[in-house]
This record gives sequence, structure tokens and C-alpha cells, in this order.
Amino acid sequence: MTKPTEAGSSAPEFLTVEEAAALLRVNRKTLYESIRLGQVPGVFHLRRSIRIHRDALLAWRPGNSGPALGEKP
Repeated sequence: MTKPTEAGSSAPEFLTVEEAAALLRVNRKTLYESIRLGQVPGVFHLRRSIRIHRDALLAWRPGNSGPALGEKP
């Protein structure tokens, strides 16, 4: 299922780690480590795949409120 984005194009409701990393402008490996540490909201494990809920990711604001992505709290 897709939803329109701010620019009017469609984006998937659930993103792959690669898509989420591109959206956040972080390295894919950094995002995997942050997921492992439980720092990323909206993460779903489907068998051997990981999907991230786009709306939860966009509502989340990493940065000044806690450790940087991939850093242990």
C-alpha cells in the first residue's frame, strides 16, 4: 500500500533498511546497528527481512534528544 508524500509522489508505507537509510541520509550499516540497539521506531521483522514503518520513521527525530544513531545510550 502506498501513500502520497509531501511532494505528491507515492512512497511505500513500509521501507526497506536501504530506503530508510536514504531517507535519513545515514549509512545503511549505521541504521542496521541502530535497529539492533532498539533505537529506531516502527521496525518489523518479517522472517529474514526488516521493514520500517515510514510514518513512524518520519515522526521520529533522532539527534539532540539522545545518542547519535548507532551509539550505545
